[in-house]
Amino acid sequence: MKYLVLLISIMISSLASGQTTDKLQNDSIVTNPNFDKQLADRLGGDDFGMKMFYLVILKTGTNKTTDQTIITESFRGHMSNIKRLVDEGKMIVAGPLGKNENSYRGIFILDNINSLEEANEILNTDRAIEIGLLDYDIYEWYGSAALPEYLPFSDKIWKLNP
Repeated sequence: MKYLVLLISIMISSLASGQTTDKLQNDSIVTNPNFDKQLADRLGGDDFGMKMFYLVILKTGTNKTTDQTIITESFRGHMSNIKRLVDEGKMIVAGPLGKNENSYRGIFILDNINSLEEANEILNTDRAIEIGLLDYDIYEWYGSAALPEYLPFSDKIWKLNP
């Protein structure tokens, strides 16, 4: 948050002193000499290079089954669903959390989702959520539009398929 405030402060002071480096065709002021309009447009970034995502915090669900077959099959479906959503460009971050007192299990960051309702529909396609092994809290999150750019690199650094 402090970086966003700093960025806005710099932009306001640059504008006030007339220090602009370029003008775009739509007459927007650009103060970043590294600005790449095509990349910003492709990633859906606003004038600050940010956009809205959905942050999902996975937590232990109400289903307390000890049936290992159900648990194994459900989490196999959970992992398959994550891969499917990544392939569809709807999920850009997924991973487990360390042990904690809140029963939080992991996080997702969803992208290219049009509404909270759509996000809930997508989450309920996850087998572990569907049968109650996992539950979730979901929040709108304003973050860097460049976040999805790490995905092509992440596929080049793993040795073992989880």
